Amino acid sequence: MKQRFILIICLFIGILSFGQAAKEIQFTSDKWEFSQNATYEFKKVDGHQSLSLDGRATLKDFSFTNGSIQVAVYAKEARSFAGIFFRQQAGNGDEIYMRMHKSGKPDALQYTPIFNGESNWQLYKEHQANVTFENAGWNILRVEVLNYTARIFVNEELVLEVLKLKSENGKGSIGLWTLFGNVFSQMTVSSETSKNSKVLYPKKTQKGLITAWELSEPHRYESDKVLHHVDFSSEEYRLAATESSGLLPISKYVIKPSQGNFERNQEDYVIAKLIIASDKAQSKKLYFDFSDKILVYLNGEEIFKDDNSFRSKGNSYQGHLSIERNSIELPLNMGINIIHAVVLEKANGWGLIGKFENMKGISMNL
Repeated sequence: MKQRFILIICLFIGILSFGQAAKEIQFTSDKWEFSQNATYEFKKVDGHQSLSLDGRATLKDFSFTNGSIQVAVYAKEARSFAGIFFRQQAGNGDEIYMRMHKSGKPDALQYTPIFNGESNWQLYKEHQANVTFENAGWNILRVEVLNYTARIFVNEELVLEVLKLKSENGKGSIGLWTLFGNVFSQMTVSSETSKNSKVLYPKKTQKGLITAWELSEPHRYESDKVLHHVDFSSEEYRLAATESSGLLPISKYVIKPSQGNFERNQEDYVIAKLIIASDKAQSKKLYFDFSDKILVYLNGEEIFKDDNSFRSKGNSYQGHLSIERNSIELPLNMGINIIHAVVLEKANGWGLIGKFENMKGISMNL
């Protein structure tokens, strides 16, 4: 009797945590809509009604706030990506996905926010997990979402916790996506409407961290194009705040002119501007990193140029950001100094991060 009572209490707590009982989602054409270039087929696999998909599929007439989303994904050894997206609104949202060809590797599973239609996994190394997948049959992927946190499970094992969902969307549509094709089945969703207002996370910044930049409009980059510093002053800039880590996810603020085709995108660039006031002529060390490429000017003089693109330093090089990866000594003049950082991007995360070794005698006037 006592054990039965404990079981009932546990079930009740589960219902409170994840709202309504799990609802089975049907894989039929009337329930789904597909991205423009998606290929898909509804069929039976292992006796289950399934969806064979290459592209994106959105569940019709469904808004998700809190709860859980679970789906079975058929094992595949060839290179592919298969996952769930949720709280999607106007090109922004959150997604998780399995890379079953990377089974047993540190990046076998990834979480990324989607900003203006672009994935940003390259900016968030901390949101990857080493997972060993079943190499035959089905792998069960589940995400449990509560306000602005998410817990991700594979085959009932907790593999990743995201303490701050980056899109900051409180609700939105849900769906499935793949690259290079996968098969989905046995999808369930439980949901509830949050009674809580948006969770506020206080910023805990490191000393010297750059917490905002001014961004230009994005431009298409041509390989034979010469970027003239004198043209930067004619740009219109707007303020863009960083995340608490100092990371500036550029696609959150601008729409990339060439997008949606991963490494097949064309390169685009944006100019990030920072004004530094110095009380005397002095040298200051700046630590920074970027994605994909950068060209840095100080007071009109080129002082740094490098490439941190995906696979730019070998086939396994991912181009993740680390704030102390690069450093330069800035010869500051007394008074106002201006940094113009031209950041070029093709795919996987357009970003910039920086901090000063010390702020003695300088301030950042934005």
